[in-house]
Amino acid sequence: MAGAGRVWRLGALLLPPAWRLRAPGRAFGAAAGRGGSSGGRLVLGAAFALGGTAGLCLAARQRLREHSAAELPAGSLQLTLYQYKTCPFCSKVRAFLDYHGLPYEIVEVNPIMRKEIKFSSYRKVPILLANAGSPLQLNDSSVIISAIKTYLVSRRNSLEEIVSFYPPIKTVTEKGKEVVEYENKYWLMLDEKETKRVYPVKEVRVEEMKWRKWADDWLVHLISPNVYRTPKEALASFDYIVREGKFGTLEGLFAKYVGAVAMFFVSKRLKKRHQLRDDVREDLYQAVNEWVKAVGKNRLFMGGNQPNLADLAVYGVLRVMEGLEAFDDMMAHTNIQPWYQRMEEVIEKTGVAI
Repeated sequence: MAGAGRVWRLGALLLPPAWRLRAPGRAFGAAAGRGGSSGGRLVLGAAFALGGTAGLCLAARQRLREHSAAELPAGSLQLTLYQYKTCPFCSKVRAFLDYHGLPYEIVEVNPIMRKEIKFSSYRKVPILLANAGSPLQLNDSSVIISAIKTYLVSRRNSLEEIVSFYPPIKTVTEKGKEVVEYENKYWLMLDEKETKRVYPVKEVRVEEMKWRKWADDWLVHLISPNVYRTPKEALASFDYIVREGKFGTLEGLFAKYVGAVAMFFVSKRLKKRHQLRDDVREDLYQAVNEWVKAVGKNRLFMGGNQPNLADLAVYGVLRVMEGLEAFDDMMAHTNIQPWYQRMEEVIEKTGVAI
């Protein structure tokens, strides 16, 4: 069972949240039972780690910069991000931090052993350790973004108090599974004056929250089926994941070849689960064009002249496909390229005024 658990964690990197919360046996059902050997299950887990959370935290060829919290002035917000480099949820957080010019340290987590986060009872990434006078752990990418943004806009409350506005709530699904969700995670906790400054009209806030949620609830589910669509694409995806992730030599070889095969078949299950078309590219193209249409022709970004939190969320999710066939196809067959290039440019500049 130890081997199966490790495999599952590895695979959880690219799977949507609902899949990651499942126990290994339930997640793979009969397929897990048939494999027999712990080695086979380890491979499958490896596959998932790469393909998990929302889809392939993959090819984040994002210009991942190493930020050192030690460079911050005394009394500033010191941040440490625990992540899988190829995870879309982690990519969302990095896009947010980079855009706001916030220095941070990165700790790459081994998706199999996860020794780097042994201090935490919360066993998923991203995890952000923040110190604004006292150390604090923030979980869940959307909570991290909302809480830190609130803190940047309003210094009235301590970060600890702000985080308390996003309480974890345990619920049980129809299938009897216990899951943890966070209340208010798309809200910024601002007073009336601050809200007017960030959201001049109510519709702006409603729109941003709607599309942030869309990125988490729909867009991420399109990544894995697309990057693992064919055996060739699955192998290319795992090749990138192994090169960029924190794997031992044997772990890497095992993950690359066995994981690619496993995730190719898992992607078919994900396609059925989310009722995607036979050609999953069509669903990706449609989603991306829906986003472009929502931004409109008269705005540079959904946030206007500068990205808002929805822009950063969508960009963070999509960029994990960079360097893969799915990304190239998306650029060639949708209208996303102008907006995407503007996002790249503005995040490269960093240090936006709050």
